[in-house]
Amino acid sequence: MPVRARTLVRKMRGGAQAHLLEADDGNFWVVKFRNNPQHRRILVNEFLASSFLQYLQIAAPETTLVQITPDFLEANPDVHIQLGPRREAIEPGWHFGSKFPGDPGRTAVYDFLPDALLDQVENLGQFPGMLVVDKWLSNADSRQSIFVRAKVKEYIPTALGHRARLGFVALMMDHGFCFDGPYWRFSESPIQGLYFRPSVYQSVRGFDAFQPWLEQVTHFPEHILDDAMKRIPPEWLDGDEQALEDLLTRLLARRRKLPELLKDCRRGRNDPFPNWKE
Repeated sequence: MPVRARTLVRKMRGGAQAHLLEADDGNFWVVKFRNNPQHRRILVNEFLASSFLQYLQIAAPETTLVQITPDFLEANPDVHIQLGPRREAIEPGWHFGSKFPGDPGRTAVYDFLPDALLDQVENLGQFPGMLVVDKWLSNADSRQSIFVRAKVKEYIPTALGHRARLGFVALMMDHGFCFDGPYWRFSESPIQGLYFRPSVYQSVRGFDAFQPWLEQVTHFPEHILDDAMKRIPPEWLDGDEQALEDLLTRLLARRRKLPELLKDCRRGRNDPFPNWKE
């Protein structure tokens, strides 16, 4: 459900110069702006990837459209893009929001967990599934993830145990450089999309480790793509409508290459799947 920005909390790290904002729904959203330094196509990439992950049931932050109004910008003058010495104003309108997992003043969010805690992450087995998606979408970045201690069933509805059970959950985030970022092309490299901690792939002994996601992507329903494309705000495209249609057509054709792309990961500097037996 779309929300309206209410208050600036802080600026975030990263090349897109996202801001953490509180919205009128009482939640906090990491917002990437349409006129961010990495290009407006980054928002389209984020929107599409989040729609696909929701269908595939891979844990990721909830996403929404965030409305930035002139009144909000007037009340929050520190909301802006910094381009060297030049300050660029944010354009009013719809922008991309990724939900912060809780109140940032009270919720601990981790970029890194030591090995002893990483092994306890409830959805560690989703990292191979996320790699399937990253290869399919040609994510030019390495896999980004945050970790939060939360009620497991809030993020993994199929998890065993009581609904109030707490545990560490990995949330897959930052998908702006899918489709090679603003270039909307499919570049290929053995190391693309891999998480920097190879221990998350210890369970990979063959293609079975990538199921059910490999099967689901291979038979991905075209109506999911069509629905996601229709919900993209027109101002994010601004003449790129045909380019997006062409991109998604190529994306569907790319599904047949996934087994080869996954196996190619072993040809990088270091084999991320040392237990692969096939």
